[in-house]
Amino acid sequence: MELGLAGRRAVVTGGSKGIGRAIAAELMAEGVAVTICSRHPDELDATAAELVKRVTGEATGSVLAMPCDVRDPDQVTAFVDAATAAMGGLDILVNNAGAAKPGQFATLTDDDWRTDIETKLLSQIRCTRAALPHLRQSSAPRVININAVYGRYPDPVFLASSVNRASCLSLAKALAMELGREGILVNSVNIGFVATPQWANIHRRRAPEIPAEEFFGQLAADEVPLGRFGRPDEVAGLVAFLASDRATYITGSSIDVAGGMGKYL
Repeated sequence: MELGLAGRRAVVTGGSKGIGRAIAAELMAEGVAVTICSRHPDELDATAAELVKRVTGEATGSVLAMPCDVRDPDQVTAFVDAATAAMGGLDILVNNAGAAKPGQFATLTDDDWRTDIETKLLSQIRCTRAALPHLRQSSAPRVININAVYGRYPDPVFLASSVNRASCLSLAKALAMELGREGILVNSVNIGFVATPQWANIHRRRAPEIPAEEFFGQLAADEVPLGRFGRPDEVAGLVAFLASDRATYITGSSIDVAGGMGKYL
């Protein structure tokens, strides 16, 4: 399928590993110039070098890596402006930064709530705000927010993430309604259990005595109709489609990539 992405320019937050790295690779393979960010310069440089080696082909795009803490509004503005200047414009913003810290109501402190809100909701607000002046100059502007099925299917074990992802889903829909007249498409991609370094950390905290394969297999058996964890590339493929010329009438959508997980219609 020809996606028509060659020559476009994208920013991917949280791009040094996991889903962000897979999204960067998918876009590069379609000929997109990509700038990734995270808080860790060493990880960023290693990822950029890996992507250059891994993604090959006649239409391969480029990759830049710039450190940015998306919880800091000044860093966000500086990063988006620098990335846009380096690429010569901006067509696609992928808000991917975020981490789900387990915690039930009684265990979550005010600081836990603030950190989660800053990392998820406010990072999407700030990155979109910084990107909008540049997206308005694009002929194919897209905002794609990576969220979670917990936004519509709350889990008390991930209480802060459930509450804040619900806010993120509302943000994406409201933005799509407001920006649609300008031709700026805004969509949400909601993940379930996807194999990323974050889940390796959860395994170490919750059940280090259980082999990883058994731990993840039991989680998937309990909650995922397909019976397995997803792969980052299965998320990245949808992101590339939503960014493409094949998705020009899709905005305000909330699409799950979760193997059927989620008890709702």
